[in-house]
Amino acid sequence: MSQKKKIRKNHRTEAVVAASGTVAGAAIGSVAGPVGVVAGAVVGTVIGATAGNVLEHEAEREHQHDEKLDEDIGVFDGQMGAAPPDAPRARIGAFSAASAGSGRPSRPPAEGPIPEPDER
Repeated sequence: MSQKKKIRKNHRTEAVVAASGTVAGAAIGSVAGPVGVVAGAVVGTVIGATAGNVLEHEAEREHQHDEKLDEDIGVFDGQMGAAPPDAPRARIGAFSAASAGSGRPSRPPAEGPIPEPDER
């Protein structure tokens, strides 16, 4: 994980939600006049900033969880099924016969052999 890029926190979500809270609080507070607008804006900003902080925290937690899952299933640098960085290099670089689909199974499939088509 030392090679992975660190996400720089810029708190964009928190700022957007706080600004939305300010506008919503001011709109609701306008019922009480100018003092209500100011009070509503302050309360809306606090509530919006708190909600934005929770959203950012959950997004970071989900990102960490996804990175852990990617590591567990073998996704490295955006490539599914890539070998771990510390794995030994391939000797000849060719795919195995079985992975290329040219290998023959050692036993018949569980469904039985494929029946011949009926001639009409």
